[in-house]
Amino acid sequence: QVQLVESGGGLVQPGGSLRLSCAASGSIFSINAMGWYRRSPGKERELVATITSDGSTYYADSVKGRFTISRDNAKNTVALQMNSLKPEDTAVYYCNVNGRQGTMLYGFDSWGPGTQVTVSS
Repeated sequence: QVQLVESGGGLVQPGGSLRLSCAASGSIFSINAMGWYRRSPGKERELVATITSDGSTYYADSVKGRFTISRDNAKNTVALQMNSLKPEDTAVYYCNVNGRQGTMLYGFDSWGPGTQVTVSS
């Protein structure tokens, strides 16, 4: 199995910055897309940003120009730099990674446990 460990959440004032990191471990053969999702209280989970193996990125309209996703293929990590944070960015942020694992190259789609981001004065 592929495990994900997230770090970097916390409390920040509006306008501040946070950097989330996610590390994947296990019998990873290859990783396709890596991404971040979030769930705010009373809302459904939403896609924040993704990055493919060739570096192509996608951002939700609500975070364009403020958030930057990046990955380190050698370390199997993905990061989300969040700037100009707003109270509406408050949510639990989840890392998601998919690819192939093991000697049989089974597909995997793993989720991290989530990390809380709170934007408040």
